[in-house]
Amino acid sequence: MTEIERRIEARHTEPDYQAWSFSDAARARGRHRDSVGGKWDEMGQLQLDFLLGQGLEPSMRLLDVGCGSLRAGRLLVPYLDPGHYYGIDIGHDIVQAGYDLELDDAARERLPVQNLRITDRFDADFGVPFDMAIAQSVFTHVSLNHIRLCLYRVAKVMKPGGKFYATFSEKPKDYPVDGTWGRAYTERNVYWYYRRDLRWAAERTPFEFRYLGAWGHARNQKMVEYTRLPD
Repeated sequence: MTEIERRIEARHTEPDYQAWSFSDAARARGRHRDSVGGKWDEMGQLQLDFLLGQGLEPSMRLLDVGCGSLRAGRLLVPYLDPGHYYGIDIGHDIVQAGYDLELDDAARERLPVQNLRITDRFDADFGVPFDMAIAQSVFTHVSLNHIRLCLYRVAKVMKPGGKFYATFSEKPKDYPVDGTWGRAYTERNVYWYYRRDLRWAAERTPFEFRYLGAWGHARNQKMVEYTRLPD
């Protein structure tokens, strides 16, 4: 029998974030912290410092896209006025672990559980408009069409002039489309993108794109800004 040639360039399984679960033992070991990429204290503080540098004020409403186990949320909740932090994510157990373990009673009083939502398609409609939003290391784990969907839906809930900040793993414009960067690819998780990809994704939204670049991320993810234009 003649064997058909196989050319397999990448062998790995796509993670199913929606199905992730954490036992009590895993929670006790901090698995809910490790699963969001580690560097728990560093990355939480970096996000808070960045948003403060962009003018975040306690009276503003903030949407945390891909809030995970509240690595940034545990710092943002005490800073913002009560009820002004909102978070969405695809994984129920990771958000529940963050709410149960990373917030004290005082913080949970400031963050109604109704301000958190599990969604597989970026449903961010909580019935309130947002002044600012952030998606830290979300675009590194979703396809370009998912990014487009995210921008389309987040734009619907942003105030005119509101800012949505998102990080991504960037490759230069002359980098080959079929090139790999460690475990990062153009077509599968973990994803890298060209800068112009992030601009294209906003074309069917009322967002204006601006590249910000380096912001101190431990893994050199770059930051972009989407400003909500008036209707």
